[in-house]
Amino acid sequence: MLTTDFISIIIGSLVLSVLHALIPNHWLPVLAISRKENWSIAQTTSVTLITGLSHALSTVIIGVVIGLVGLQLADSISGFTHIVAPIILVALGVFYIYQHHRHKHFHLHPEAKTVGKRKIIVSLIIAMFFSPCLEIEAYFLMAGAHGWYQVVLLSILYTTVTVVGMVVWVRLTYKGLFKLNWHSLEHNSGIITGVTLVATGILSFFIH
Repeated sequence: MLTTDFISIIIGSLVLSVLHALIPNHWLPVLAISRKENWSIAQTTSVTLITGLSHALSTVIIGVVIGLVGLQLADSISGFTHIVAPIILVALGVFYIYQHHRHKHFHLHPEAKTVGKRKIIVSLIIAMFFSPCLEIEAYFLMAGAHGWYQVVLLSILYTTVTVVGMVVWVRLTYKGLFKLNWHSLEHNSGIITGVTLVATGILSFFIH
């Protein structure tokens, strides 16, 4: 059964998942390389799908471990779910707002020299796997306090939204059907992330 405060966690994690699917440094390197290598839209989509799954996998692995910590803390520390966890979210949100200009994610600039397609794809997979989205991990901590079912639900939600979002944005931009100020969006993503974390923490504190 989903509690009211866990629903707020789901909403907050959904916002971050959509944001990180939208941020260009998750999928723009694939698009840039596909243009350089003259990949078809089908090839570009398949590579985006694979790299997106790699990116989500590392994030979920870390999230499951952190979820276990949340489960143990909920069992051993009275008030963790309603007091400590929301404070952690708010503190992390404030940190991201303060550090928004240092937002770091995977950036790849394709080399001028010709590289085999297989090597390019393997490089993208490895790079994306070792650049998990740490912002979402705070939600795994809180989800763990509610039980393993919620951790699994959050894992499925994050993976689905991230991968599908990356594929959608790549296909739209490949066809030239969707244009945004990607640099501005990426630059301000830290602020958006921080505000989302703070809002979720406040809601979790007041809603039980």
